[in-house]
Amino acid sequence: MRIGITGNTSKDELWDPVASLIDWLETDAVAYCLHQDIADGLAARDLVDASLCQQHTEPDLADASDVILSFGGDGTLLNSAHEVGARGTPLLGINIGRLGFLADVEVGQVREAIRHLDQGTYSIEPRLVLTTEFDVDGTRRHVWALNEFVIARGGPVSLINIDVTVDGTPLNTYWADGLIMATPTGSTAYSLAVNGPIVMPGSDVVILSPLAPHSLTVRPFVLSADAVIEARVDGKDQPCVLAADGKSILLNDVQSSLTMRRAEHRVNLVKLPGQHYFQTLRSKLMWGVRNHRR
Repeated sequence: MRIGITGNTSKDELWDPVASLIDWLETDAVAYCLHQDIADGLAARDLVDASLCQQHTEPDLADASDVILSFGGDGTLLNSAHEVGARGTPLLGINIGRLGFLADVEVGQVREAIRHLDQGTYSIEPRLVLTTEFDVDGTRRHVWALNEFVIARGGPVSLINIDVTVDGTPLNTYWADGLIMATPTGSTAYSLAVNGPIVMPGSDVVILSPLAPHSLTVRPFVLSADAVIEARVDGKDQPCVLAADGKSILLNDVQSSLTMRRAEHRVNLVKLPGQHYFQTLRSKLMWGVRNHRR
């Protein structure tokens, strides 16, 4: 097995653990390869010999690796997923961030994780991906998201109207700051922050969570992942923004139409023995922790 290594190069906490890992991989003769930015950063900091970095650098980590370790937080793992794209190379998130719902292996556990990878004692968890198509400046665009799509107003002044139909049948007109369309993976991200439900990753659903709706009766809504969702946006006198996993695209027309559906590919996440989604929730959200006061 060949281990790919990537990560968030803007984090100072990245470099020492990765340099220590490479030293260990060399000692144990474990095959590995490095993202170009990781190799350059290690060499520039004189943490790993430059010739060794050059020897193990791969221009396309997804094709060169059997499993990719992504050092950072959930945002880093999302970026890694988009670099892998539809090729399906499994990803294991190593957390050097804060919450870490996706990057759920702590950095001190990375050697143990690699032993499991080497022994084949791990599982692959395919995660649902959404895709959307829309027009920007006369060009048809397609983008995909592992966590969520967010339609939001492009300016600070007024709310936007979002007419949503599901499989051709009207669902609701949202008058709000925006609308989140999340996968089960994204249920613990932005959707959770606006009181959307937490959904088990293996569930085949899409969650619609409005942002500050101008109606007390509007609540998050769960749809089948096989649904085709059309959102027609009236931004009044301002364009709106579409964000796919946090990457924003300005929709220049004040009236825009987007069609969302299940993507043809999935993102494969590595799960190690003893890892369970409930355990992650209890740990990250501190469920069951009592505040003992004297």
